[in-house]
Amino acid sequence: MERNRYLVGLIVLTFFVISFLTNIIGPLVPQIIEDFDLSLTLVAVLPFAFFIAYGVMSIPSGILIEKYGEKQVMILAFMIAFSGAFLFGLFPQYIVAVLSLFFIGSGMAMLQVAINPLLRVSGGEENFAFNSVMAQLFFGLASFLSPLVYSYLVLNIGSDDMGFFLTIMTDLVPAELPWVSLYWIFAFVSILMVLVITLSKFPEVLKNEDEKVGALETHLEMLKNKKVILFFLGIFAYVGAEQGVANWISEFLSSYHGYDPQTTGASTVSWFWGMMTAGTVLGLFLLKVMDSKKILVAFTSMVLICLATALFASGEIALYAFPAIGFFIAVMWPIIFSLALNSVKEHHGTFSGILVTGIAGGAVVPLIVGSIGDVFGLRVGMLFLFIAFGYILSIGFWAKPLVNNKTIDFAGKD
Repeated sequence: MERNRYLVGLIVLTFFVISFLTNIIGPLVPQIIEDFDLSLTLVAVLPFAFFIAYGVMSIPSGILIEKYGEKQVMILAFMIAFSGAFLFGLFPQYIVAVLSLFFIGSGMAMLQVAINPLLRVSGGEENFAFNSVMAQLFFGLASFLSPLVYSYLVLNIGSDDMGFFLTIMTDLVPAELPWVSLYWIFAFVSILMVLVITLSKFPEVLKNEDEKVGALETHLEMLKNKKVILFFLGIFAYVGAEQGVANWISEFLSSYHGYDPQTTGASTVSWFWGMMTAGTVLGLFLLKVMDSKKILVAFTSMVLICLATALFASGEIALYAFPAIGFFIAVMWPIIFSLALNSVKEHHGTFSGILVTGIAGGAVVPLIVGSIGDVFGLRVGMLFLFIAFGYILSIGFWAKPLVNNKTIDFAGKD
């Protein structure tokens, strides 16, 4: 089959957009608390609304793709994301933000399910691992850039020296809520992606029998398997811990060390994602030369040290410790996902859908952190992350894959 470089590029761009929309929530948290006068629990409902959409939409998305194909589902996904961003742009209120983020999260969940099999077909199976890593690097780049875009907008909207773009943003957003301009950018990017995908020609994706999303009976059968539940909890714990760190970095630095969330806070979150990208590259190299379970144990142990340092050391050290967490958690998703798929003999498509549903952990863990933080303080709330990372550490000891990691395909990362 002829390889479609244009479509590979489009999929990589889609990864970039997914990441840009997903990982901007953390830098916004202190501003949202201040502007809407929210408790830590109420502000944690925002990432909850976003990530719970993965729990709701992942498996239905697989069924929709089986029926209507990747192209139609991707168009629908970006239309749903557009409607969410547009709605909040028009009505920037807390309750609308919750609904908006559920819509955007639903769109991102649908895209996640659609683009991995599409990448395998358009780029060729023999290039799947390489193309997936390239996509993840762009995913990390977008996570690095989005907090910097936020800082640029809030510092320059309403200033004396504004170009055409900032002038339009100034007219669209309330003067006291310049960060709402991000949602207008989300809306514009989403509708632009709808146009690009509509005009693009997609190949037919012929899934291997093992890649297809199974019927309800298959899901129920898989859920009776102890290994499936344990690895689902691993993905749940990982995404929960990742977002539990990222979403609270800026607020923690502001509350305990007095750093400005619009500059230092946003920059630290940006470096958290940037270091995760660097960690991904190192992790892929190490996985070629070391047992994946040993890497998981070593890197998770370093995360626990870095988290303790970030929470209890001085502000100057915390500015480095939080990004260091990003570096060391980079290997967790591909290792957990690979160990999971290599621990069962069949129904890998169904299992992947169940694992992706575990992204809903990004909804639950930050909410728990915020709820504890309201009662005992954010530092105590973030101690809950040690439980999530502790579970991930345990995987390195109890996992017994059927295939060792020399033959692992690292294509499963979101």
